[in-house]
Amino acid sequence: MTIKHFLQFKDLTREEIEYLFLRARIIKERFKRYETYHPLADRTLVMIFEKASTRTRLSFEAGMHQLGGAAIYLNTRDSQLGRGEPVEDAGQVISRMCDLVMIRTFEQEIVERFAANSRVPVINGLTNEYHPCQILADIFTFIEHRGPITGKTVAWIGDSNNVCNTWLQAAELLDFNVHVSTPPGYEVEPERAGLFGTDHFEQFSDPMEACRGAHLVTTDVWTSMGFEAENDERRKAFADWCVDAEMMSVAAPDALFMHCLPAHRGEEVTAEVMDGPQSVVWDEAENRLHAQKALMEYLLLGRLAS
Repeated sequence: MTIKHFLQFKDLTREEIEYLFLRARIIKERFKRYETYHPLADRTLVMIFEKASTRTRLSFEAGMHQLGGAAIYLNTRDSQLGRGEPVEDAGQVISRMCDLVMIRTFEQEIVERFAANSRVPVINGLTNEYHPCQILADIFTFIEHRGPITGKTVAWIGDSNNVCNTWLQAAELLDFNVHVSTPPGYEVEPERAGLFGTDHFEQFSDPMEACRGAHLVTTDVWTSMGFEAENDERRKAFADWCVDAEMMSVAAPDALFMHCLPAHRGEEVTAEVMDGPQSVVWDEAENRLHAQKALMEYLLLGRLAS
């Protein structure tokens, strides 16, 4: 089978993404029934981390074990990658010793270079530019609660970061709309976001207007990993971009709230919204596990009959 990588959301087709949502539902139902399901017995996932993680490590490691395989954790500080071994050499060696690789790092170029030298599928567990596994889980969560996302509107409030970029890619692929509101100077950069076009997103200077009529309101921390030096400056710039009850009140009556976590209550979102009835952040976090199990299954085994 031709090797497939998942380095950006648009690396898979709409048909493939929709298949993953179907498989995630089936796999999740088996998990909830405590039903043993080991399609990846004797397969090994190597997880390479250059950035800190809770949900990414736990969901991939637990997910691989639940599918019958094994997961190996590598931190670049504790490997030759941290001592200057070329990414290309690491890709050649590591991919000869495992069946699947997940990388969580800084520049997108790193995962691209690794994948170009890998004999096995490579998954982007997060880079500065994209976070495709997060949006796979987020859209699966929306579908669980509200049905198909096609034609719906997602309001992104805050920084035009890796998660925002991936929402924009997903909107083009799955035919929904994204309203983005950022402070001045933090607007979406279409080329950096990897967009095909600009038909599925609109930028708003007023976050209230971005939320108006939205079916999903979502945000992230104001300072992503790697940008800590800008924290004080960003807290001042983003002060009016805190998702609160007033913003949720102008969204659709049944609008959901999501956050990829970890969250800072009182900064990018109020506790009232984060812990309120419209919030599905805990379902969203759990669904990283199920969506990624579907992804790993597909990358290694292809499309299954049932």
